[in-house]
Amino acid sequence: MHPALDLPQLLALAAAIGWASGVRLYLVVLLVGLAGRLDWLPLPAGLHLLTHPAVIAASGFMVVVEFLADKVPGVDSLWDAVHTVIRIPAGAALAAGLFSADSSAMAVVAALLGGGLAATAHAAKATTRAAINTSPEPFSNAGASLAEDAMVPAGLWLSVAHPLVFALALVLVLALSLWLIHKSWRFLRRLFTRMARIFSGRPDPGVPPASSSHGDIPHVQENNDRQSP
Repeated sequence: MHPALDLPQLLALAAAIGWASGVRLYLVVLLVGLAGRLDWLPLPAGLHLLTHPAVIAASGFMVVVEFLADKVPGVDSLWDAVHTVIRIPAGAALAAGLFSADSSAMAVVAALLGGGLAATAHAAKATTRAAINTSPEPFSNAGASLAEDAMVPAGLWLSVAHPLVFALALVLVLALSLWLIHKSWRFLRRLFTRMARIFSGRPDPGVPPASSSHGDIPHVQENNDRQSP
């Protein structure tokens, strides 16, 4: 048996589970359940349910479904939209499960931490992928999806093996996530506004007005008149 996780490891794992749930919820359930089942990680009593064979099998099946759905442009955004109401509360519940058997106060703290991180990660993922999907080529979508697949197990492992390093990495990831949310949302808002104008028959602001695009013609004509004999 491995020694029980200490408080810094538990807090780091709660943060990792919350954040990763906003990106790949089913992969989190599968990896944590397998780690406990194979005795790679001493799970607290609140997460022992994840080691049940039925939970492992169901989460494994959903991992495959999500892996495939997340590689198809458009389908990934629809999948993200549906999972808005699933990932965030699940991230909060899983994080709280690390402390639920020992301290109700810490369970509430972990739930707030996990839910907040899940919401941030999900928002960054959903808005960024929606912006990427406006590109006609599929490679950026697949590349972003594969990067997310790799970040989840790496983050979970780092939170237990090196909690302090994980905490520093998480700060950087959160800063990047907030920047991506801001940039992607501004881009999508301009795109949707432009599409609404086009479909409503109003002038497209993305095309310069005729008066501005030909505003230099009088000056050109004047110069030509001066040069002519």
